[in-house]
Amino acid sequence: MKNNNKDVTLINKVEDGQHISPVLPEEVKNYLIDIDGTICDDIPNEEPERMETAALFDDALETINNWYDEGHIITFFTSRIESHRIVTENWLNNNGFKYHGLLMGKPRGGNYHWIDNHIVRATRYEGKFTNLVEKSASIQVFKK
Repeated sequence: MKNNNKDVTLINKVEDGQHISPVLPEEVKNYLIDIDGTICDDIPNEEPERMETAALFDDALETINNWYDEGHIITFFTSRIESHRIVTENWLNNNGFKYHGLLMGKPRGGNYHWIDNHIVRATRYEGKFTNLVEKSASIQVFKK
C-alpha cells in the first residue's frame, strides 16, 4: 500500500497458528472521513448540482492534509452515490485535498454502530476541525 510516496507495510498477524488480517503499524491511522456536513456544506444526494460549489469548512483542508503529510491514510467515505463520483473527485482535487481513496454509498441517516474485528475509533464532527485529543467516553460493547 502506498502512503505519502512511502511504502506502508502491513504487519502480518498470526493467531492460533493461522494467518489473520494484517494490520497497519500502530503509528499510522486509517482515517475514514465523511464529506457532506463534515468538511463542507451538507448537501443531500437529491441536489447534486450544489456539490460542485460546496463551501469548504474552516481548517478541514489544512487538518486533513497535515494528517496525510504525517503518513496517515486518508479515505473519504460518503453517502454520495456512484453517479456523484466525478463531481466529488473534482471538488476534492480543486480544493487541494490529499487523499488515498474515495468510497461512495455509505448508508444514509447517521446513528452508525460499526462492528468490526479491528479497533474502530469514532470522532463526531461538531463544527470545528482541530488536532484530536484524548477523552474518556462511555461505549457499548458485546457482553462476554
